[in-house]
Amino acid sequence: MSSESLQPAPAICRRTLLAALGGVGIAATLTACGASDDKSSDSSDSSDSSDATSGSAGGAALAKTTDIPEGGGKVFADQSVVVTQPTAGEFKAYSTVCPHQKQRVNSVDNGLITCPAHGSQFSVTDGSVKKGPATSGLTAAKITVSGDSITLA
Repeated sequence: MSSESLQPAPAICRRTLLAALGGVGIAATLTACGASDDKSSDSSDSSDSSDATSGSAGGAALAKTTDIPEGGGKVFADQSVVVTQPTAGEFKAYSTVCPHQKQRVNSVDNGLITCPAHGSQFSVTDGSVKKGPATSGLTAAKITVSGDSITLA
């Protein structure tokens, strides 16, 4: 036998192996999150149509209009939506998914919707970024207000 056939296989550098495995994990995460990004960016272009003020919808009833404070809002974690009332009788809704790192916003206070992960804050009026690190606003969600009932469209 020749000495070439008995040589060990080249060693894989630990750093190279970790980088390769990390890349696979990141690719899987981006693939999983990518589908929701595509949908959310499509719906954000129609923010005016997301603020329905009359009619009925086949969606799930979220709350009574009296449950949403004027100048504030309420997070509905199970439905992944936050409903706000920027001015009396005007209701808006946004996805609870923070565009920064896909964590969930969890509170509304003093006219701001807050993500607890890194402190990003968004306006109750239009979902725009008021404080980063997020660089884009919350995605508009569709709701219907009929009488005193707010329904997810």
